[in-house]
Amino acid sequence: MTTLIELGKNAKQAAAILGAAGSAAKNKALAAIAKGLRADCAYIIEQNKKDLENAKMNGMSESMLDRLALNEQRIDSIAAAVEKIISLDDPVGKVSDGTLLPNGLQLTRVSVPLGVIAVIFEARPNVTADAAALCLKSGNAVILRGGKEAIFSNTAIVTSMRKSVESANLPADCIQLVEDTARETATQLMRMNDYVDVLLPRGGAGLIRSVVENASVPVIQTGVGNCHIYVDASADVQMATDIVFNAKCSRVSVCNACESLLVHRDAVQTVLPAIAEKLAEKNVEIYGDETVCSVIVNAKPATQEDWGTEYLDYKISVKTVDSTDEAIAHIAKYSTGHSEAIITNSLADAEKFTRLVDSAAVYVNASTRFTDGGEFGFGAEIGISTQKLHARGPVGLPELTSYKFVIRGNGQVR
Repeated sequence: MTTLIELGKNAKQAAAILGAAGSAAKNKALAAIAKGLRADCAYIIEQNKKDLENAKMNGMSESMLDRLALNEQRIDSIAAAVEKIISLDDPVGKVSDGTLLPNGLQLTRVSVPLGVIAVIFEARPNVTADAAALCLKSGNAVILRGGKEAIFSNTAIVTSMRKSVESANLPADCIQLVEDTARETATQLMRMNDYVDVLLPRGGAGLIRSVVENASVPVIQTGVGNCHIYVDASADVQMATDIVFNAKCSRVSVCNACESLLVHRDAVQTVLPAIAEKLAEKNVEIYGDETVCSVIVNAKPATQEDWGTEYLDYKISVKTVDSTDEAIAHIAKYSTGHSEAIITNSLADAEKFTRLVDSAAVYVNASTRFTDGGEFGFGAEIGISTQKLHARGPVGLPELTSYKFVIRGNGQVR
């Protein structure tokens, strides 16, 4: 088994070659990856079944099993996502308009790859291909460290991708997988400052907390989404019902799903019953405050912990508030900075909400499920950043680059 230090050295060497590769070479490798994933579909599914069997024996929830499962259609979708990246603009080598300084120097800013990116993620094998393809297109070598739940799937996908990259005359070590899934290897990867330029964790609150506490390399936090929807007093009943149902139930295991619902006291009797009735179609468990429990008979009393919980399941916390200001204050206390929405017919409340809620994505009369690079028109993304540096929101190709200054002169000295 290759050691982490060896992976780091391999990645540095591959990054130097990949960073100098042109768009045509990178796109050729991506096309080979997509073709290879489809060709290796049966083998990848066979390996995925091993992960699913182990996960079931370990009591993984149905929603998490769904995230882990691969089939022919999903692998084709993964390959199609890789092909989509081919059509996106190469973010490397973009030159900002030059500035002529008073001393006669010509100053330009040029986008460059970050270098070596480490990605630590949990039981979602599609992340393996997405992350690797985005890093390749942006000129970065990647070291992938998935969870033990998906080790067979991830190994099969990475093996296929490395074979394809090499067939396109780029180093296979542009894409590497940490095969040792022990917790210690994740911690060691977080501290490999000599080899890793940026670390992206993609997973639940526990993973993010571990990275924040242990990492010494620069980190872009992605993933945790305690997303709120606030139903204002003026909200349209049907609109609120449709949006909450979509945000909670269209896919419960993703980070842009609604986990917390805030309802203005004046809307509790009119809007909340309709929302609860719709959520009941998917057997969503409601954890509410005293007022909510008095209106929704099957609601369970919420604890303080519920307000800050990312369920990733058919569960939702519901709290009554007396004003938009109270809703904003609650979000400020419990939000993870991902996505929040207000459902309202009041322009003043909408403007206040968008101005004062400090999250990566803030919606008016729309589902939080739109927080996605593709939906925003940015193309594929590696995750949703919930911090403010160096990227915020969808982390796509431009966010996987930095820049350098190029200065041209004709003999100037200082």
